[in-house]
Amino acid sequence: MKVYTVRQLKALTTADAGTTLREAGGLVGLVRASKAGNVTVMFKFEYKRDGKKREHGCGTWPAVALANVRAERDAARALLNSGVDPIEARRAARLENQVAVETRIEEAQAVLDRATFETRFGEWERAALSKRKDGGAETRRAFEKDIFPAVGTKAIEDVKRADLMAVLDGIIARGANRLANRCLGDLKQFLTWCVDREIVAMNVLASITKKKVGGAEEESDRVLSEKELRALPFALKNANLKNTTQHAILLILATGVRVGEVIRARKAHVDMKAREWVIPSANSKNTDAHRVHLSDFAAHHMRCLLEFSDSEEWLLPARKRDGTESHVDLKSISKQIGDRQLKFFEREAHANRSVKFANALVLVPDAEESWSPHDLRRTAATMMQQLGVLPVVIDRVLNHREESKVRRTYARYDYAAEKSEAWGLLGERLELLLRPDASNVVTLPANAA
Repeated sequence: MKVYTVRQLKALTTADAGTTLREAGGLVGLVRASKAGNVTVMFKFEYKRDGKKREHGCGTWPAVALANVRAERDAARALLNSGVDPIEARRAARLENQVAVETRIEEAQAVLDRATFETRFGEWERAALSKRKDGGAETRRAFEKDIFPAVGTKAIEDVKRADLMAVLDGIIARGANRLANRCLGDLKQFLTWCVDREIVAMNVLASITKKKVGGAEEESDRVLSEKELRALPFALKNANLKNTTQHAILLILATGVRVGEVIRARKAHVDMKAREWVIPSANSKNTDAHRVHLSDFAAHHMRCLLEFSDSEEWLLPARKRDGTESHVDLKSISKQIGDRQLKFFEREAHANRSVKFANALVLVPDAEESWSPHDLRRTAATMMQQLGVLPVVIDRVLNHREESKVRRTYARYDYAAEKSEAWGLLGERLELLLRPDASNVVTLPANAA
């Protein structure tokens, strides 16, 4: 049977259209001509399978070189000789390619559909973070400010240790080392929650300690001296503070409560006739309810807070953006105090506040460090110790939980009378120290207890 050459194919004209070319090996070509006069030859490999004639396309010349057409024919024939139908083999290959493409598309879509870091944070917030006393509001604020802008839109699986360390380094760079440590702690809790649910394979911050971020946090021992306490009333009045903030600060000093316990207080918690303030378990840091006796000094400032409040519910009310009412922000008092001791911080005075108030709460010129609401709590405890109050009573006044589980279980005496006496002694001492003519009040020695 004839074998065609490229020269013979080139010699074909439009007059040959419809002609069938046959050559050895079952290769058959159909001559075609376009309206433009272009001649092509469509080649097929003809064979029989199960008694039926079949045709396997081998390409169209000249788009496919004649040598390649024959190579396709030879490959098809080899398959046929091995018992495989070349048409079915081509169909199988086509299906396999289609499956491979669809698989790649699905995999790519799965990558695109992965939950972002911020989405997973929302899940953690609803499941665990919301159980914190502030509902996780403080942690969310920190994440929204520093963490979400950097990694919030990334799939959580793609967030690396380097990404999170860069965020923490940025917080440290602006001098907020404690905030960096708090963010580290929250990030580690969040990632551990994700590991437990197989959202991520590992906690990338597991080996990172506070020492490697903001540094180990030293326990503060700041106690206001009696000289500072004498200066406190005048400083509060001249620091451009709200009246409620002034009375709240002095109430903390007189009772030793935590600043958050004052801020979360409701009017219903206070019984001025009985001179008692009940801090419910929901407001207490250790979840132990606490009953505070109000000395004359403390009762005065509590009464002022009740009178200044225009809320039926809250002692320190504030309006939210949505119009609902709640208490003031938990950071409010601490921030107001810090913003008036700027000599100890590397930040500018508040834009809406005169520079003259920038250090209005630096109580003595030779002060070496700032003071905070928690330092008032420590000061109250120290003053009680100076006044002869036993440490076990001071612990109860501060609502410290007994460390020994056995004693917590079996020693149930509540020291109510002793606590009331301790608050009374503290109130009397504060009345003396904070009155205008306190310069002649005898200073207690530091080791009086």
